[in-house]
Amino acid sequence: MTAPARTDRGSEELIRAEEPVLAHNYHPLPVVVARAEGAWVEDVEGRRYQDMLAGYSALNFGHRHPALIEAAHRQLDRLTLTSRAFHNDRLAGFAERLAALTGTDMVLPMNTGAEAVESGIKVARKWAYDVKGVPADRATIVVAADNFHGRTTTIVSFSTDETARSGFGPFTPGFRIVPYNDLAAMEAAVDETTAAVLIEPIQGEAGVLIPDDGYLAGVRELTRRKGCLFVADEIQSGLGRTGHTLAVQHESVVPDVVLLGKALGGGIVPVSAVVGSREVLGVLRPGEHGSTFGGNPLAAAVGTAVVELLETGAFQRRAAELGAVLREGLAALVGKGVVGFRARGLWAGVDVDPALGSGREISERLMREGVLVKDTHGSTIRLAPPLTVTAEELTGALGTLEKVLTS
Repeated sequence: MTAPARTDRGSEELIRAEEPVLAHNYHPLPVVVARAEGAWVEDVEGRRYQDMLAGYSALNFGHRHPALIEAAHRQLDRLTLTSRAFHNDRLAGFAERLAALTGTDMVLPMNTGAEAVESGIKVARKWAYDVKGVPADRATIVVAADNFHGRTTTIVSFSTDETARSGFGPFTPGFRIVPYNDLAAMEAAVDETTAAVLIEPIQGEAGVLIPDDGYLAGVRELTRRKGCLFVADEIQSGLGRTGHTLAVQHESVVPDVVLLGKALGGGIVPVSAVVGSREVLGVLRPGEHGSTFGGNPLAAAVGTAVVELLETGAFQRRAAELGAVLREGLAALVGKGVVGFRARGLWAGVDVDPALGSGREISERLMREGVLVKDTHGSTIRLAPPLTVTAEELTGALGTLEKVLTS
């Protein structure tokens, strides 16, 4: 790793210093990261930890991947921002290669995942009015319970997590919530006003919930038959995490619109995108949507380097191969403190025996043993190591989990 950054404050003091000046949003583990490389991080005191969360999939390629850092450095020396008032020389190439990678026609670049979701909602509604002929302001979007698509006011309007919703109303209308993995309920909710069905192919925040085989294909068939769009939120599940470029590819499904983010920025800058067919994204006209930073040259340069890594297929294959190691290791822990798990590629939700502690408590114990994970709900923790992790590092982390659960 690089030389330690100079600091005259230790972890405990830095954590205390945040309290009076930072508004509360996350509840981070009490570790203060100062340096990182690959699948490892160091705190300000020099203690090393194995990163088994990878920034909720934002660090699919590990910390400071050399190709991504080089792309960022090159672009920093040339041009970082023009706003979209002008063209820049990096954007066209980024859009061309991202569209080719995802098998789509057009790209709408944004910054954060929540912005991609908001943009996808706007595009779906615009399509419903301009193409489908839904009466003005009547468009509806069908979503799944226990979803996590972000934390903007519109998005929490269709969340079923009261922690995310309470105190933030009044809420945006136009959404119908149905149970996840229930095609019959979805069909009953879709009518002539429905612009789109918006779902996560795998529900991450809910605990890495993987739907039944055939569910995604069923959503695709239903939306085609009913004349509405299928919008897949691949912000966590996409870009190699599950063993394919996109999680929907496990069922050979092609949505109308795909939402991307997190890993698209390579762990360096926030980059997100809405990608889809020309029929859908083509409904936007100049001035109807925008972002000062969306598609900026630095983001486009890093995003292009991310696409180049994925074009080889090596990271997708790696996630699939190491995913088998992850599943085998977790299966061996069932009955040893693990009561169940769900895994696809290098992504798993692990249900720990509640008698051993909450997910938060298990995460803190793992932290003290040098492994960083994060809880979801109850006694569930999630594992999402960088796709650069080695088999030895992965089995070592699973050994630490066994030690924490059985000691």
